[in-house]
Parts: sequence; C-alpha cells; structure tokens
Amino acid sequence: MSDVDGDVYEAALEDWRYVHNVIVPPAAMSLDDVRERSGRNRLEVAYLGDTLVGCSTVRPPAGDGGGGAAVATVIARVLPGFRRRGFGTEQYLRGLGQARELGAEVIETVVLAANEDGLSFAYRQGFVEVERYVLDGESDLWVDLRLAPTAS
Repeated sequence: MSDVDGDVYEAALEDWRYVHNVIVPPAAMSLDDVRERSGRNRLEVAYLGDTLVGCSTVRPPAGDGGGGAAVATVIARVLPGFRRRGFGTEQYLRGLGQARELGAEVIETVVLAANEDGLSFAYRQGFVEVERYVLDGESDLWVDLRLAPTAS
C-alpha cells in the first residue's frame, strides 16, 4: 500500500485494519497502529470489484530461522463470506513471491488458534506447526507455523 497516496492510501489502510480486526479481534489495531506497521511490513488489501474480501501482510526477512536462513512471515486473511473461493490462495502466493523477492529462505505464518479456517488453510499450503503459545497477560492461543521445505 505504500505506493498509493493521499485519501486512497488512508482508505486502503482502513480497509486493511477492518479485515485484520474482524479476523483477529484479540489483536485489534487502531489506524495509527496500522500506519506504523505499514512502514515496516508490506500490507495489501484484496477486492472483488469494489467489494473488500481480504488483506495480507508480508513481514520482510529478519532474524535467523536456523542455519542462518532469512525468515519472512506471510499472512493472508479472507473475510468469512469470501472463503473457499481462491482469494486466500491468491493473496498467499502473491505474498510468498514478495517474501522470496526480499530474500526470504524460510517462510512462516501465525494464526489465531480459534481460526480453524485459517489453520486448515495453512496446513493445506504445506505449513507445519512450530509452536502454540499465549502472549503474556492474554488468554488467546496463537499458532506459529513454518512452510515445510518441500512445500515452497
């Protein structure tokens, strides 16, 4: 979204925020939070015509995924009424390509455990569970997953 200016940029940020907050309410974000996140991550929104259907995040490679590999996080979110129609796959593959262009050697994702559709989608794409955890002071369970080497 960083290549869009003015009101269109703000509308795209608001649409991204809306989808994010619907899919992961325990991690709901303000518009200022989204603006800050857009400075370090690639955020995109997906539409069917003029209808908002989802959003995605690519966290550029950082850290060490073991053996010195560059690790990126790719997250695709689709609003419930638009699932199982290929939008998630399209967003995921686009994000995967962006992560690879940025030098990612290892791809991870994170899913709210209560989001059974999201977990099923990740498993179908070839992700395997790495860790389940609850953030300090919170009660929601999160799942970190890593793309299996043969699935990339």
